[in-house]
Formats: sequence, structure tokens, C-alpha cells
Amino acid sequence: MHLHTEADGSGQPTLVFAHGFGGSARNFGPQARAFRDRHCVVRYDARGHSRSDAPDDPAAYSPEIFVDDLAQVIGAEPAIVGGLSMGAVTALRFALTRPVRGLVVAGFPARTPTSFTTIAARFADAIEQEGLEAAGDRFVWGPESGLDPGAARFVRQGFLEHTPHGLAHTLRGVIAKQPAVSDMVPQLRGLTTPTLVVVGEHDRGSIQPSRELAEVIPRARLAIIPDAGHVVNLAQPGRFNAVLAEFLREAAQGTRGPPA
Repeated sequence: MHLHTEADGSGQPTLVFAHGFGGSARNFGPQARAFRDRHCVVRYDARGHSRSDAPDDPAAYSPEIFVDDLAQVIGAEPAIVGGLSMGAVTALRFALTRPVRGLVVAGFPARTPTSFTTIAARFADAIEQEGLEAAGDRFVWGPESGLDPGAARFVRQGFLEHTPHGLAHTLRGVIAKQPAVSDMVPQLRGLTTPTLVVVGEHDRGSIQPSRELAEVIPRARLAIIPDAGHVVNLAQPGRFNAVLAEFLREAAQGTRGPPA
């Protein structure tokens, strides 16, 4: 199983970022460029996405397997682990079962009637029956997506890089099993890792679950980024990076600042 991985810079702790559904390692390019002078910044393409392998077997796609893939990318040394959307869920699952030095959860997805979680099967069927372009226009970057035009173009460009079966299997095996925050409360209350929860102010599907995460995780802080939607680290990279830099300083000092 080959996972396409990129590492920039050097320095500890290592930062590892997992992208969202339909994305790739490129989605965290602004963070790699901003932090590579002080940290080793690792990014990778999830299985079924872009330059990584896309197994044909649907059983090769599950939340647990995605967590194991992240462990493969990180190696033995604990790192600061983060992700966006699907990647945020993988990073959180990882932190609940393995040692990390810090956790960054961006754009945590909600379980709503229109979220990928609840429409995953229909989305997967559309990919297989209609192709990536038509399915993506309906479910990802179309008028109801809430993405600004620039983000929509970027998401579309990345989305069309993937193999259809890899995305369909990811939807059914991983996205459809996304938990609600309320389902994870006992585990989250026991998470003592310094945690940064980031969400764009216009990300309607992630504002509430992000608030819930920040309230439940003992050492969490919430940062709401102005003028940003779901792809918060790309919509406002400067503001996102400033919040992340402050979090890294706090994590190094063992402190937690006030909510941003």
C-alpha cells in the first residue's frame, strides 16, 4: 500500500496534516511553506486519493484503516497531528488511541440531513453511475455547497484527480461512519492532549460541532476564522497560520490561551 507523502523542513515537533475528502497533500501547502523553517511538516494523500494507491476492495476503506495509514506516515515519534474535515476526524480518532504532542481539528464535519455523512451512499452511487464531474458538481462545488468561487475552483481541480472507485469506497467505508460529537463525549472528556479547534465563520456545517468539541475536550481552544468557509486553511491561510503558530507556542510551553 503506497501512500504519497511529502515532508518539508526540519525541526521538532513534527507537524502532520491529513486532508479532507476529495483533497490531497497539496491542500496544506500554505502551512508547509509557513512552518518548514521551524518544523518538519508532513503531508500525504489518503488511500483512494490522488497519488496514493486506491485498492479495489471496499473492505480496504474504514476509519480504523485510515488511522493506521496516519500511523504509518507519522512513524514512531509522537507528532502534532492535524487535519481538515475528513482528515480532522482521522486525526481526532488517532489522538484518542495513540500518543500525540498536540491535535489540530479544522472544519470538523457535522451530521446533518445534507452532510456527506448522511448522503454518502447517494454520492458514491452518483460517482459510479454519472462520473466524477457530474457527481462533484451536484454534491461538492455546486451552488448549494457554500464554497466561495475561488475555493470551488480549487476543490474541483483536486477532486477530478482521483480514481472514481477510490472516492466511492471512501464515502461508503469512512465518510458514512463519521460520528457525531455527542457519540464521542466519554472519549473526548478523557483526551488530555492540547487541542486547537479551527473553523471558518461561514462554515455552517462545522460551527456547532466545533463549539461542542472545544467545550468537551479539556485542553481545547476554539478559533473562529473570519471571512472563511469550510476549507479554512486555504481561504484564510495567514489567519489560520497565525492561530496555529500561537497554538504551537502554547503547546511547547504546556499552556492554553483564551479562545480566539
